[in-house]
Parts: sequence; C-alpha cells; structure tokens
Amino acid sequence: MTPRRLNVLVYSGTGTTSESVRQCMHSLRRLLSPNYAVIPVSESAILKEPWAPTCALLVIPGGADLGYCRVLNGEGNRRMSEYVRRGGAYLGLCAGGYYGSSRCEFEVGNKPLEVIGSRELAFYPGTCRGGAFKGFEYHSEQGARAVVLRAAKEALKDDVPETFASYYNGGGVFVDVGKVTGRKVEVLASYDEDLDVDGGDGNAALVLCHVGDGKALLSGPHPEFAPANLLPHPAIPGYDDLIAKLKKHDDARCSFLRACLEKLGLEVSAENATLPFLSTIHLSAADNSHVSELLCAWSEVIDREDGREFIAGEADTFCIQSDEDGLTLQELQRSLPAADEQPTGETGFSDYSTITKRVIAHEKALPTTEETPRFDHKLYYSSLQRFQVTEDGAEDWGNILMYGDVVTSTNSLLERNPKFMAKLPSGFTFSAATQVAGRGRGTNVWVAPPGGLMFSTIINHPAHLAASRPVVFIQYIAAVAIVEAIQSYGVGYKNLPIKLKWPNDIYALDPTKPASSKTYVKIGGILSQCGYCDGSYQIVLGIGINAINPRPTTSISDLLPANASPLHLETLLARIVTRLEAIHAQFRREGFSEHLERRYYQHWLHTGQAISLEAEGGVRARVLGITRDWGMLRAEETDAEGRGTGKVWTLQSDENSFDFWKGLVRRKM
Repeated sequence: MTPRRLNVLVYSGTGTTSESVRQCMHSLRRLLSPNYAVIPVSESAILKEPWAPTCALLVIPGGADLGYCRVLNGEGNRRMSEYVRRGGAYLGLCAGGYYGSSRCEFEVGNKPLEVIGSRELAFYPGTCRGGAFKGFEYHSEQGARAVVLRAAKEALKDDVPETFASYYNGGGVFVDVGKVTGRKVEVLASYDEDLDVDGGDGNAALVLCHVGDGKALLSGPHPEFAPANLLPHPAIPGYDDLIAKLKKHDDARCSFLRACLEKLGLEVSAENATLPFLSTIHLSAADNSHVSELLCAWSEVIDREDGREFIAGEADTFCIQSDEDGLTLQELQRSLPAADEQPTGETGFSDYSTITKRVIAHEKALPTTEETPRFDHKLYYSSLQRFQVTEDGAEDWGNILMYGDVVTSTNSLLERNPKFMAKLPSGFTFSAATQVAGRGRGTNVWVAPPGGLMFSTIINHPAHLAASRPVVFIQYIAAVAIVEAIQSYGVGYKNLPIKLKWPNDIYALDPTKPASSKTYVKIGGILSQCGYCDGSYQIVLGIGINAINPRPTTSISDLLPANASPLHLETLLARIVTRLEAIHAQFRREGFSEHLERRYYQHWLHTGQAISLEAEGGVRARVLGITRDWGMLRAEETDAEGRGTGKVWTLQSDENSFDFWKGLVRRKM
C-alpha cells in the first residue's frame, strides 16, 4: 500500500538565499497547483522526517552549496540519494546543480570565491564548472544576466521554443556530457553563448540524469526565475534591459520549465495557477444571540483603533466587524485586506501572518450565498438540526461556525493564537473551502483544493479527566466519528469501504484497482494539537476529507453508487460534528470502553498485521491492538512460522515514523 506522492519539497534551510526560494516557490506553485502541495522544508525535515514516501519532487534551489554540504553531508545526502534511486525526482537549480554533481569547480583561481571538491550525491557523474560567466558576487545582482539557452528539441516536447532567455547568476556548465559514463544523461538545454570557462564537450546548461528508478534534473541557470518578481536595481547598469529581455521571453521560459517538470514525471497544470486572495471570515450561529455572547466574551482582548476593533493574536491579527453595523454586501467586500496587503499571484511565497484577517460577526442573519458562494449556511444549520434530533448526545457542537472561502489554515489560525481561541466553547468549528497554508504532520501538507471538506473543531477536555480519559484517545474517537458519519450520511453510503490507518488517517479501497487486490488509498487525515487553558486541555482537532474534489486523489464521491444521496459538504460537516459530539460524550462518561474499542477495531486495518520492530533489531511481530489505558500499539513477537511467542511490546503513537505498509515500526525517541 503505497501513499500517493503529492508533496513538492523546496529546501529552504542553510545555504539557500531567500530570493531563490521565493522564485522557486512561485514558479512551481503556478505550474503544479492544485495537483501538488509545494512547501518549503528545513534541513531538520530532510534529516529527521519520513518525507520520501509522499514526495513527488525534491528541490534544492540557489544559494551556496558549501552550506548544503555542511548540514546535509552524510545522513541527509544518503536519504536524498536513496529517495531518487527508488523512483524519486530531484531538481537542482544553480547551487543545487553544483551540489548534485560528482565534482564542483567554482571560480577556480579566484581565491575569495573559489570552491573545489567532490560531492556526495553525484547524480551527474562529472564536473559542474562555473561561474559559466564572469562577474558573480554573493548576495548581489552585479553578475546577473539574461543568458540565451538552446533547448534540446529532440529531448523535449515540440512546442518548446528552440531558443529563449533565462535568468542567470553564478551557475555552472556540466562538463564533457558526451564523455560521462556510469548512467544515462540527457542534455535538455545548452548555453547559446560563449562561456568564460571550459565546458569541454558541449556547453550543457541543463541535464537530466537517470539514477536507479528515479531522475535528477540539474540546471546552471535559473529557468524558475520570473521577471515579474525581479526588483529594480538602478545602481546596476543594464539591469532594466535584463528584466525587459526576460519579460519578452517569459512565455518561452514557462513552456520550457513546464516541459522539464514533465520530464521528471510530474503532472503539470494546463494553465498557470495563481494563489487566491484571503477572504473575509464569517462568524455565525444557529441562534444569532450566541454570536453576540461570543463578542462579549472577546471584549476583554479586543483593542480599538480608529473606530475599528482588533484582536491582536500571538501570530495573526483579526479585525472584528458586525453586521449590526449595517454593512452592505459591497461594504463587506471592501472590508477585505487591501490589494497591497494580499499576495499578488506573482510572488507565491507570501508571509500570510502579516495580513489582517477580517471577521464579520453575523448577529442579525446568516451569511447569504452571495457572501459565501462556496458554502450554504442555511443548508449547514438545517442539516445540523436534523442530525441533532436523531443523534443521542449531540446538542451543542457546531452551533457556532466560523467559515472562510479562502484562509491560511483553520488549525493554525486557532492553535497559534491562544488569545483569540481562549474564549471558544467546545464544538466551536472553523471550516474553509480552500487553505493556502494548510497544516499537516511534519512536512506533510493536506492538499486543499475546493471540494475537500476541511475544518477544525475545538474540544475543551477537563484536566481532571486526563488520567482516566487521556487526550491521546481524542484522535481515535475522531477517526471513528468520521467513518461512522460518512457511512450513515444517507442512501448508498452504509457499505462504503472506508477504514482507519492507525493512529489517525482515513483510507478507502481504491476504486481504480480490482477489489480483490485490497489496495487502499488515503482520503482523509486528522491533526490534533493540544494546549492548556483555565483547567482544561484545549484541543484543536483539524480534519481534512477528500469529499467531492476531483483532485488530487480519491474522494468519497468516487466511491458512491449511482443511487446514492447527493453529497453536500455542508451536510457532511454537520454529520461529522454531531457524531463526534456524541462519541466524545460517551468517552467522557466511560473512557475508552470495550464498546468504543470494538467500534474502533471494526474500522481499522491492522489486526494481525505482520510488522518488524526496527528498534528491536528487526524482530518480527504481529499487531494485536491498542492499549486501553494510554492508546499505545500492542504487538506480539512471532517466530519463523508466524506464531506468537507471548512477548508483547507497547509502542507509542508517533505518526511521523510508523509505516505499516512497509511493515516497519519504530519506537518514538
């Protein structure tokens, strides 16, 4: 059972320049969204997290490759090399191109800049020599130029222009490509100008190296640099002409970069995508008076300035407005952050925390579909009321809802702003149609296009219950609630093949594969984050479900029979919240009882599964279940015939290092 590769990881740690990372994020997001999540990662993530199984492309951008060597030599390079050999894709740009070659020769003879030495990755089994053109200075545009590249038409699609201009600043040439041995190397583009260093046999500017089952594309110039993102440099002669030349060739550059990504096996968007603007957030309730009560509770943390009210959270600032102020729809639209506060679609790597989030409190009436075109509040609250009538123990959760068409991350906006969150009751729910900076475990990001159900719910769990009702079980009961809510949604849902992967992922039988193959694919995930406030653990339970979105992977709608009830996000949200409230109430009464345990095992995938315990020297074992005291995994050692020996281990939940599908379980350190 192999997870889908949906993450494009852009290294942004030691050695990189912020401009290279910014330009890289911009171009890749424009070309790869919404099929992939393009996210920056540090050296810590490369070294410590299990990023490889979900990574579609690893990008090492421009900067200084000695910095990369300092933090990634050894374990980091071993992990990257293994990832590529096993079918992964690597994109090295400028410094990342030097770093991915067997040998780096940079500014030989120019002692202040000279760098010479072998490199561990060695995807290109030869030397990358530079700068290909003179004049490079670190942290400067002094040596930048618009170089002309000649595309290798025989290696690329027919619609790629034969020649085009690309930004260049310090990159190398791949020496003697025609003479390298040891692996297949294709030239994708050559410099179409005379170089200032000896390129040997050819002037190779971009090469594609076949490494085991994977591929590594190394580039001397910067085809990812968009001229619209380049800042003016009046003090540098000719820089305006450089930008003008790049703008003239920008369509050709994009076409070439698209073809390069396709050579790496990625699915490129038909049209360039742009990041959406953040939208107004709407606060509403089944009973409008609850909105007014929450505003009163917030009053002690609200600051007033120029007639407006703000909550200055620890990470974000919220501007609170009320529909009691008589705002028209046009005025509500004008209350959005000004254009200069929003990402323009040309930067792609914005600091969203600097943008003030506008919250409209609906004290008079529910938001209209004109205000929230992707979410019908009336349908949500009518569905909530219907399920509360039939669900024993569901009365309050979901009665107060915050919703935004486009937000950064529902979990982050709550969890990172305790001042904003402190007054929120259990069951307060925050949903969004699109998340532009969604949170996942470690480097994992839940790709969040419209059509997915994404929301966070607050659970205030009294501290005095923590010993008998441990917080760790919240993620387990949430997983049960999701599966049972989906299967009780309506006609045609009861027998949907949806299961739980321990500890907190939702999987479904892949409808594109034969049922007999028992191939499962992830359709949802849970992220539980916990803080402490006024005698309670305050849990932000983030849930993402592929519901009706056609991309990027299997959705609930793909599983439905022809006669099934229509699937509406608003109704599904109401169904999950009510079932979650009912199960949590049972958990508070009984703890993780035998009844809850049976319900959990009814849906999970692992009973009797054979695994190996890495921390125990690869001992073979089989999964028995989870412990009812602290929710740890129970596994029994097995002999050569697969029979239990009676020796049992309990393993702590660490969702970043358990890989059941490969049969490996590590202890959490």
